[in-house]
Amino acid sequence: MDRFPKATARSAFIEALSRDGALIIEGMLDPIRLEALRASIRAEAALRSPGPEGGPRYWQTFHGAHTKRFTGIGLLSEVFFDLLEDEVLAGIADALLKDSGPQYWMNTCQAMIIGPGEPAQTLHRDGDNWSSVMQHGWPDCPELTVSMILALEDVDAAVGATRVIPGSHQWPDYERVGQSDETMPAKLAAGDALIYSGKVIHGGGENGTQDRWRWALHLSFVVGWLTPEEASTQIYSAEALQNRSDRVKRLLGFSAFNPYPGRGGRLWLKNFEPW
Repeated sequence: MDRFPKATARSAFIEALSRDGALIIEGMLDPIRLEALRASIRAEAALRSPGPEGGPRYWQTFHGAHTKRFTGIGLLSEVFFDLLEDEVLAGIADALLKDSGPQYWMNTCQAMIIGPGEPAQTLHRDGDNWSSVMQHGWPDCPELTVSMILALEDVDAAVGATRVIPGSHQWPDYERVGQSDETMPAKLAAGDALIYSGKVIHGGGENGTQDRWRWALHLSFVVGWLTPEEASTQIYSAEALQNRSDRVKRLLGFSAFNPYPGRGGRLWLKNFEPW
């Protein structure tokens, strides 16, 4: 995987993502905002226990018994909204998701804090959330989702750095899931970010330490005609977002979806009217 400073031209990002399916942006978030975001997430994490509250065994394993996850990051930190409007991240999402229409929304923004003793996560594609769509025309189907893992502290293989199989977004066989020896860890300094296609195979790494946690934030976008992972309209209120930008309102589900200049009908309407 290539590494780039944040000031790199967008065309270089897109070229690397097209080739490898993933890249690392150094200095994605500046130190001041990083510290503010980290402090907010640390405070919330202190109130939470690792592991899921229930669900099927597979889901419990995927979540991680020693991993803390939570959403609603915008209720904790203003930096969340800065990330939604980050021009570099927006430019990448615009370019990757353009074949599915001009609008998309936030899939989820989720703290992913991997604790000591957590085994490596099952290798997967983020697009597997919508596998029936992803498999149609694979591997030449349009991009459905693009994701970022932002390091809140330094992240290395020992604490569970995300492991990626570069090029797996182009494998002819969708059912091929890959093996651990095909992966490479995304080592990140605090403030760096791993950006990756929803088609690329990856997974959280094993945290083999006894007392270190992997502090990271996941933020992803999904095309506007698919259901996102996080129910943002159940977390944020219209009143709380009334002074936010049109982009933020759309990303969080507080405006209608217009597929044009692509094809399809208007979606997410009120009384058959956009809002």
